[in-house]
Amino acid sequence: MASAARSMSAPALMVALALLALAGGGSAQLQFGFYKGKCNASDVEAVVQGLVKARFARENPIVAYLLRLQFHECAVNGCDGGLLIDGPGTEKTAGPNLSVKGYDLIATIKAELEKRCPGVVSCSDIEILATRDAVALAGGQPYAVRTGRRDRRRSVASDVKLPGAEYTAAQAVAYYSRLGMNAYDTVVLLGAHTVGATHCSAIKSSRLYRYGGKPGATDPGMDPATASVYKKYVCPNVSSSDGNAVFLDDQWSAVKVDNHYYRNLQLRRGVLSVDQNLYNDVSTKPIVDQLAGNNGMFLSAFGKVLVKLSEVNVLTGTQGEIRKVCNKFN
Repeated sequence: MASAARSMSAPALMVALALLALAGGGSAQLQFGFYKGKCNASDVEAVVQGLVKARFARENPIVAYLLRLQFHECAVNGCDGGLLIDGPGTEKTAGPNLSVKGYDLIATIKAELEKRCPGVVSCSDIEILATRDAVALAGGQPYAVRTGRRDRRRSVASDVKLPGAEYTAAQAVAYYSRLGMNAYDTVVLLGAHTVGATHCSAIKSSRLYRYGGKPGATDPGMDPATASVYKKYVCPNVSSSDGNAVFLDDQWSAVKVDNHYYRNLQLRRGVLSVDQNLYNDVSTKPIVDQLAGNNGMFLSAFGKVLVKLSEVNVLTGTQGEIRKVCNKFN
């Protein structure tokens, strides 16, 4: 490598370095404390943290809303604010995004920052900062994020391609590899299901009443006692139960960021097929066992993988725009 560099002319070397920078994406231009001194007398990150803390005190499921919002945002064209845009045919209107929540908190934070320093803080940075602060409030390990993202002028429903609730472990790992994740990162990121809930409609056919397409069949991979409780009390086999909430972790832990999700997988109590499949696959099972046995390891890894997710395909510098409001382009 060194001899090749010495043989290259100075102009050619400069071009090669520029191409390398472009290949690395905009994340190379993100910075810790990017907004320091740029919002008059206000500390941008402190403002975000204060508003998230106030919301969390009233509605602690906000941590699940924001984690889902960040994933659905960053997995489609990168962390660019595209999911926040209103209007026909936008990302927000795609089927997987119809149940995404948390937009109002992002709008509230943006409005407050616009009062303090108009046109300075991007909506995409607000999403990442708000999620970080909510995770810490819910028991997660605090982690630092770099900022300096800008908002993309694109939001198209047909771009939305998200992983399915019935993915095998191999399919999940393949999907997340598109985002620069490896198998370990995939298992850690799905640990976001330590908080939040789904609906009975997500598991009634696939796991409780039509497993493998057979009428009346229940997934034999689900703990029988857990399946019995779901069928009898939570998700009875009637259409009116479709919208009933099913906690992705035990209810007492459903707003707490911890490794209890992995312990449930060991007991065959994973709610979605994609969750339980992590333990059913020989390649990901050891990772589940490792995280189930060490909460500190999970908390540390979870923060790191959220940072990794937050830097997928970002816009920086003069790319994109800084929106005046988050739900429409300037």
